[in-house]
Amino acid sequence: MCASTLILTFIFLIIAGFAAGLLASVAGLASLVSYPALLAVGLPPVIANVTNTTALIFSGIGATASSLKELRGHWKKLSIFIVLSLIGSIGGSILLLVAPASSFEKVVPFFILFAGILLFLSGRKKDVSTSKLKEAHSSPKKKWWVSLISLIGIILVGAYTGYFGAAGGVNFTAILSVITDDRFAVVNAMKNVIAFAGNLIATIIFIFKSHIDWLLVIPLGFGLLIGGYTGPIIVRHANIHLLRALISIAAFGLAAYLFVTAYF
Repeated sequence: MCASTLILTFIFLIIAGFAAGLLASVAGLASLVSYPALLAVGLPPVIANVTNTTALIFSGIGATASSLKELRGHWKKLSIFIVLSLIGSIGGSILLLVAPASSFEKVVPFFILFAGILLFLSGRKKDVSTSKLKEAHSSPKKKWWVSLISLIGIILVGAYTGYFGAAGGVNFTAILSVITDDRFAVVNAMKNVIAFAGNLIATIIFIFKSHIDWLLVIPLGFGLLIGGYTGPIIVRHANIHLLRALISIAAFGLAAYLFVTAYF
């Protein structure tokens, strides 16, 4: 790669990283931008995913630093969520390393499509479901079942995050909205920390078991760091329902594109 091409690649990945960092810390959809950006610069699917997971650590650092206000007083229960997520993330990371690249490429569009649908529906039904969730929490029996299913869900989403991770934050947000009574900004902050922990443990596994393109991690990670720090600030002031709708539309478009490239 010549110097001019390398510079253009770095600029492209910094911009993509910033956009991905915003999406990561606002809606948990960083890989809708960062993963295809790595594909666009020539990385094969599995190496792009591994490199993407590594770079996402910087988004987690930025988002956590920017969300300390929302996280105050929530670290005890958050530590439990992190442990459960890490258990799943380890399993998902191992699955990625043993599954053939062709299989990985073919299932990704469906992961992203599901994430887009989940995000769209959660945005439409959030206000309606709030009263129902309160009723569920008011009943000890229902609360026990909701909590159990949600804790299992955190492990499963952790496994998905370790395997691919695109829109994993959306699933974490939905689960945390059920298992806690916290406002959205707090739920979003906890989601960012959980996703950060999952990406970190997955990266440690990838360092020993796979190949990471560290040269591309640098510009992508820098953009993710800045975008990740900016995202929580936006969450405090923006119309979250509108953001969810726009991102879900982008998810549908990306899923369609990756489906065509994988099957045709």
